[in-house]
Amino acid sequence: MTVRVRLAPSPTGSLHIGTARTGVFNWLFARHHGGKFILRIEDTDLERSRPEYTENILQGLRWLGLNWDEGPFFQSQRLDLYKQAVQQLLDRGLAYRCYTTPEELEALREAQKARGEAPRYDNRHRNLTPEQRAAFEAEGRSSVIRFKIEDDREIVWNDLVRGKMSWRGSDLGGDMVIARASEEGSGQPLYNFVVVVDDIDMQITHVIRGEDHIANTAKQILLYEAFGAKIPEFAHAPLILNKEGRKLSKRDGVTSISDFQQMGFTAEGLVNYMTLLGWSPPDSTQEIFTLEAAAKEFGFERVNKAGAKFDWDKLDWLNSQYIHNTPVDKLTDLLIPYWEAAGYKFDGGRDRPWLEQLVTLISQSLTRLVDAVAMSQLFFSDTVEFSDEGNAQLKQEGSAAVLEGIVTALQNQPQLSEESAQDIIKQVVKEQKVKKGLVMRSLRAALTGDVHGPDLIQSWLLLNQIGLDRPRLTRAITESRE
Repeated sequence: MTVRVRLAPSPTGSLHIGTARTGVFNWLFARHHGGKFILRIEDTDLERSRPEYTENILQGLRWLGLNWDEGPFFQSQRLDLYKQAVQQLLDRGLAYRCYTTPEELEALREAQKARGEAPRYDNRHRNLTPEQRAAFEAEGRSSVIRFKIEDDREIVWNDLVRGKMSWRGSDLGGDMVIARASEEGSGQPLYNFVVVVDDIDMQITHVIRGEDHIANTAKQILLYEAFGAKIPEFAHAPLILNKEGRKLSKRDGVTSISDFQQMGFTAEGLVNYMTLLGWSPPDSTQEIFTLEAAAKEFGFERVNKAGAKFDWDKLDWLNSQYIHNTPVDKLTDLLIPYWEAAGYKFDGGRDRPWLEQLVTLISQSLTRLVDAVAMSQLFFSDTVEFSDEGNAQLKQEGSAAVLEGIVTALQNQPQLSEESAQDIIKQVVKEQKVKKGLVMRSLRAALTGDVHGPDLIQSWLLLNQIGLDRPRLTRAITESRE
């Protein structure tokens, strides 16, 4: 048997981290078994589906490295297949037309509520005669298509994550609607039905999804049986939870993959973290690995039943490890879009060597890619604002004279090197008989506006290359005397 799994997102919103994590588990399982990972877009909700969401999903999966083997298939292009399947069940007496009106259904629910009963359809139109159907249609009633579910039926499956699962037919809410109301034909087929038709047609062997789909599984198993199809194995992964233990949602802030991308997370760091959301590798000390490495070890015996709490600190740490180990040229490519979005002006071609020097300077201090915007602002601005500490340093006795000495020494240095920069500092210390600390702190405050920041000599060299060091030193001298 060739393992065939599928990810089936709905384009009614951006790619959610929960869907993406499901995609990760599907991808890992398929690659571990040398199988196929299939992408299916479940866009039968025509009112809410949007092409921009479809594009967001496809881009997000590509960015994460979750390349698919077949697809994407679109359910909206497969309606004829679904309608044929609906008719097949009608012809075999496994489904029927139900003419119950919304008002009648509401009255039924209210009566059940008053009796303290769970809401369920009472199957009242399951055995209508041709004459009764004709009478309802003469009234102008439209019909939904319902699939017959016997109350005394027990549905059992062995979940690859949760073990033996059992549901009673009586717990499924009565005969299931598989197609919406329509004056003619079978109407628009619904989720639980089309999922099964697609899985049969695409020969899906394993259905891997979130535990919030467990309630659908019993219904879907009955549909597989109705079509005489082989029932796939099921694996219901734990949900991703917030710090309070509730399902992660938009109320918790960022949930879509594109948002994580904008926040400065690397694809490698994010997908590594998602792999650990509910799964643990055999070597519990190993936390950093590629998708390919994880695929070699992946199995559902190490997927937890309990919900996986989202830990921002852990994600930040993992992300920083990837950033710190990314080659300078690649990291520069990753950072350029963030600098451009911030409005920083540079020529990506001509200034490339300078940009890579800047990346070398700040890379080990980055946790997220977006951190580079604030961290490198002083290198893209003509002037800097002085912090309180920076201003206090410039006001210290001897600071102005130190800076004047540096400006004078620079006149003999058209292009600074690390060695010549160090020589200038030594020269000023010797000539003015001051401590090196005063020179270094004053120089840093003049160039960066603060007394803290990245390596001073490397910062000076970068500013010198673009002609910003002397104007800043001159301005700082004026500032120190006001």
